[in-house]
Parts: sequence; structure tokens; C-alpha cells
Amino acid sequence: MTRVPVLPDQAPRTGSRFGRWLGRFLLRLGGWTIEGEFPPVPRAVVIAAPHSSAWDAYWGLAAKLAMDVDITFIAKAELFRGPLGWLLRKLGGVPVDRSAPGGLVDQTVEQIRGAQRMYFVLAPEGTRKRVQQWKTGFWKIARRAEVPVFCAWFHYPTRTIGLGPMVHLTDDQAADMARIRAIYRPHVGKNRDTL
Repeated sequence: MTRVPVLPDQAPRTGSRFGRWLGRFLLRLGGWTIEGEFPPVPRAVVIAAPHSSAWDAYWGLAAKLAMDVDITFIAKAELFRGPLGWLLRKLGGVPVDRSAPGGLVDQTVEQIRGAQRMYFVLAPEGTRKRVQQWKTGFWKIARRAEVPVFCAWFHYPTRTIGLGPMVHLTDDQAADMARIRAIYRPHVGKNRDTL
């Protein structure tokens, strides 16, 4: 049986019994476990890394369903064509045109500030390829929306999806980014680790 953490009362929920069953079934089928807990906060920017494979989205969505957590995520607009687009929107997806990203930070900050409960997730690498520098959009969004950053991670060698820790940001972006990168250093994705 796959262990699924209990959500705190403050967390946004979907309320889907079928979704919980499906997510737990998929995780059990794949041999994945979930370690850690969501924080008792109603709003947060959730970052997930290392993001090295399209499988990350599959296992991440299975975990989201299993935990009954309502998470908003962004994905490239091309994925939202046809029936897959309907499903991704139903699961909390928002299409993004990566060739014109200006305004995404402002829009997301407004959404988070205007919501009573919202977990917004994105991959800080911004791509499945290895990168030397993480994108700073998540830091800007969290800082301007005045919410913490919550770290979620994949560790493929043990098939573990990890939750935590929560990071409160400071005025020093470089120091915060270094501190957050250090949290992910031990974790290995499907095709690579983080630097």
C-alpha cells in the first residue's frame, strides 16, 4: 500500500474520491512512495526538481491525485491541443507560450494573491535538459506574492516523491537560490541529477 500523507486543513483540495483512488493505484503500480508532508499554509509556490523526463509529470500528477491536493501548474502550450488539453486543464494545468513569457510572473502573483488557497507548482529548471542556472521566476513570484517556497523532489533510484522542506525567502535572491539548490543536490532524476 502506498503511503499518502494527510493534507493539512489549510491546503487546497480537489475533493475527488475517484482521483484519490486512481492516483494511489498508479503510484502503487509504479512502485512509488511519497515521503514528507505538505505545510500547514493555504498558499505557496511549489517547486519540483530534478525535472529530467516527461515521466516526472506523470508521477507528479499521480501523486497530486493520490493526495487530493489541488495544484495549479504550467506547461508548454503545445501540450494543450486536442483531448489532452482538456485533461490537463481539468488537472490544474495552465498553458504557457514559452516564446512570450513576459507577464507570467505578474499574472501568477495576482492569481495567488487573489486566492484563499492556492499551490502553484513549476520546475525551476524550466526544461528537462541539464542547466547551469535555474530560472528565477519562482523566486520572483513567491517573493512578490509574499508566500513561501515549498520544495518537492523526485528521487528515481528509490522511486520516491519527496515533500519538503518549506523555505521562507529573504531579500537576497542569490543566497536563497543557493540554499534551495543545496536542498536538491542529493536527489537524482530519471536522466540526471541536479547540479
